[in-house]
Amino acid sequence: MTGKLLSYDDFAGKTGEVFSISDTDVPQIPLTLTETERVKAHRGPAGMREPFSLIFVARDPRVLPQRIYRLEHNDLGELDIFLVPIGKTADGVSYQAMFA
Repeated sequence: MTGKLLSYDDFAGKTGEVFSISDTDVPQIPLTLTETERVKAHRGPAGMREPFSLIFVARDPRVLPQRIYRLEHNDLGELDIFLVPIGKTADGVSYQAMFA
């Protein structure tokens, strides 16, 4: 699915599912999608996607730097997504992806 303009609908209903990092230079860390949220914003030109946010949690304690990662998902295939670490708790590390 690389190259496709991703939308909120691509991820709706996938909360709780696992996305695995599959970059060759990064440990294969499973990320669980914990939140999918529409972002309130002014509508852009017709044909633009609706802004949305994704939150993933990794049980791995290592904090990966913000950058584009190749993720794999059983239904969606390979996705290139810019992830930003946003917090670390006893449950793991949270990462956010914003789409505008």
